[in-house]
Amino acid sequence: MPTLLICSATDDLSDLHAAFREEAARRMPELQVRLWPDLPDPDDVEAVAGWYPPAGVIERLPNLRLISSIAAGVDHVLGAARAHPLVPVCRIVDPALAAGMAEYVLWAVLYYHRALDQALQQQVQRVWKIPPQKPAQQTHVGLMGLGALGSHLAGVLRGQGFTVSGWSRSVHHIDGVSTCAGDDALHAFLQAPDIVVCLLPLTDATRKLLGRDVFAAMKPGAALVHCGRGEHLVEEDLLMALERQHLRGAVLDVFAQEPLPASNALWSHPRVVVTPHMASSAQPEVIVGQILDNLQRLRRGEAALHEVDRSRGY
Repeated sequence: MPTLLICSATDDLSDLHAAFREEAARRMPELQVRLWPDLPDPDDVEAVAGWYPPAGVIERLPNLRLISSIAAGVDHVLGAARAHPLVPVCRIVDPALAAGMAEYVLWAVLYYHRALDQALQQQVQRVWKIPPQKPAQQTHVGLMGLGALGSHLAGVLRGQGFTVSGWSRSVHHIDGVSTCAGDDALHAFLQAPDIVVCLLPLTDATRKLLGRDVFAAMKPGAALVHCGRGEHLVEEDLLMALERQHLRGAVLDVFAQEPLPASNALWSHPRVVVTPHMASSAQPEVIVGQILDNLQRLRRGEAALHEVDRSRGY
């Protein structure tokens, strides 16, 4: 029986599984929807919808038509997808993702702009002292990554009065935002912002990019807001930059290992805010609708929507 397999090695996808089953029963009654580890005959699986799929699962499915992430990023499925070089790998495109990311980053920017990090440290010490305040235009926010999310965020931050600049791997032009591109421009870009926000996709070129060299190039006293991919960050280098007082602090939403182990030093660092990969996510109805749409398109011999370029990683 044709099967859609929902799988993750890190997250409980039972609610999403239920949503898929309900919508598939309405639109594609011949399709059974299974949740890993309830795996039927591997030969029956037409499509996989996953988030950090368990090792070896995708590789053992010989008749796949579609490999889909349940989020905007696909780096977590690309490795396993190498076993199926002709199968489209797709991502989810949800306009609400940009709005959710803008809310999270605006909160993080305000956390430093309004010196809430200092106020919380003073609360622990029971110190009553108003931290210095300044208008938004005196806080410079630098965005690493100017794709759909970064471009939207640039407009939101400008609308709040912040000075905004941006760096990306390729050239982008955004009204009112100073932009630059390429490796040669990164060092100069990092020197000005008070807050650096990472929204980059994960590729071979960006893996471990947030390390010693980047932190050394950042303005002394600058803060990091990281909403890109966990593998961008070299955690030891960040801790060293904080220990040396070069960086003011960090708000981190993504990690190389998720869930973040309880023993990780980031949990207890007084100048690090850890959030559980909550910056933004696609809505279940969008995930379900786009993946079922793509499976129907492929059955009709049409191209899948939102297919990624494997060579670029996004």
